[in-house]
Amino acid sequence: MRIRATVAAVTGALALSALAVPAAQAVGKDSHHTVDTLKAVHAAISGKTAFTGSAPADTGTPYPLDAKFTGVKINNGKPVVAGTGGKVTVPVSFKVTHGAGVDVTAQDTELDLFIYRGDFDESDNLLIGDDWPVCTNTTATVATCKSTIDIYPGDELANADAATWKAVGFIMDWNDVDRDADSIDWSKVGYTEADSLATVKLQRQTQLTVNAAPEPVKKGKTITVTGKLTRANWDTNKYTGYAGVYAQLQFRKKDSTTYSTVKSVKTTATGGLSTTVKAGVDGYYRYIFVGTTTSPAVNAAGDFVDVK
Repeated sequence: MRIRATVAAVTGALALSALAVPAAQAVGKDSHHTVDTLKAVHAAISGKTAFTGSAPADTGTPYPLDAKFTGVKINNGKPVVAGTGGKVTVPVSFKVTHGAGVDVTAQDTELDLFIYRGDFDESDNLLIGDDWPVCTNTTATVATCKSTIDIYPGDELANADAATWKAVGFIMDWNDVDRDADSIDWSKVGYTEADSLATVKLQRQTQLTVNAAPEPVKKGKTITVTGKLTRANWDTNKYTGYAGVYAQLQFRKKDSTTYSTVKSVKTTATGGLSTTVKAGVDGYYRYIFVGTTTSPAVNAAGDFVDVK
């Protein structure tokens, strides 16, 4: 597994700064990871070192690598939904089309794809995977690759991250150049990167409850249906009420499989839901939430009411 890192800035040629590294783990392919690689190559491109801004001992600049990303899919095109803790593993798949002299599966080739939020020249957050992509050469000029974006909501996300993210990728062919040498001849290193390869939405997980009372109830009497809509708060790592949005109250007769919408109910400042209906026949009441751009749809389990 790689060293995980959150990058707070990505610029023009992806100049990286303000790193926050929540955890350190063993690396898969070698002792380098995505952030180190990008810092080093963009330092070479800009003619400065990655850390001091002074003139480096390295020479040359990377040559354009004959390779490009195609068919990038993140989470199979679906939004990524995250709660307040644990780990969310997001599948990523793509292809690399390359020249006959390029081997993206070689030990001295680094390749990665990750997602960022904000502007390319100054990102607000960046998320990577725990492991390097795994690629298989399907033809002499095409490789099929799979990887993951591994998200730790409690450490890496804030509420502002519930937005649309873009994917960026890079490929670097070191051509047996010693990456740990005091100086590097970058002219022997091939490099390419591409922005906006795909987009994906990150959403705050929702939860919804319902309770219909009294149970049992006489026909024609009033039933009060309460509930609560909450969603993950990435600023506090807790679930908090989702205020000012609408949920639909639905009813299903005891012997039916189909719910029908009874009315819309607006959540309170704490996410609370409450409304009344007249008891008619035995059946199930539930609330459903159709979702927003920042939070997914959710249905409460039906609560049965016995009408006498």
